[in-house]
Amino acid sequence: MTTGNPQMTWCLPFWTPPISSTSRYGSHGAFYHYKNSMGKSLPLFYIYDSYLTSPEAWAHLLTPNGLHSVRNTPYDGVFIALLVEEGHTHDILAAGFDGMYTYFASNGFSFGSSHQNWKAVKNFCDANNLMFIPSVGPGYIDTSIRPWNNHNTRNRVNGKYYETALQAALTVRPEIVSITSFNEWHEGTQIEKAIPKKTPTRLYLDYLPHQPSLYLELTRRWAEHFIKEKEQWLM
Repeated sequence: MTTGNPQMTWCLPFWTPPISSTSRYGSHGAFYHYKNSMGKSLPLFYIYDSYLTSPEAWAHLLTPNGLHSVRNTPYDGVFIALLVEEGHTHDILAAGFDGMYTYFASNGFSFGSSHQNWKAVKNFCDANNLMFIPSVGPGYIDTSIRPWNNHNTRNRVNGKYYETALQAALTVRPEIVSITSFNEWHEGTQIEKAIPKKTPTRLYLDYLPHQPSLYLELTRRWAEHFIKEKEQWLM
């Protein structure tokens, strides 16, 4: 899914198989396309938990000479793998992916989601003609569904956590920044409008004392900043 700026995307933790989705929706204007390194406009897919399938198996699909390669077929695309551990960088390269993204909104939760590692990952990607898509989030709290995971909670700090992540992402000069997420309330990463709400079993987080649209406004501001920054990078 994309924001109004086509270079900032928000992530949802699932993946539609490219063959069926491209056949049915590939020509629709809402289906996001991205120009690959060869200048060809192709649908872009984020593949969650891609590391659960071996690089060798992915290579059958994603390398030009793979046994069941989709490259240079009507089902070709820009395929972005999930980076969790440092060793996944080499697996993603060997598998034939076009790039990697970090997904998780909790800074420090994984190697990939740790802001301090993004420069090294970007350097690896640049050296190997891969895209690096850092993922940013407004905060993180999933204890309503994972009571044991309190150590990965990240306070929003009235928007400062989000802006710190966005600044860290822009520092490495990526082509795309992904946002985790638009509406995953159960993990506390939503950026859509929020008002105070309480049910017998759950208290929903809101953005008080700020307006319900705080994070959408921050997203717009940083998207505009991103566009200006990219213009400077290309000069």
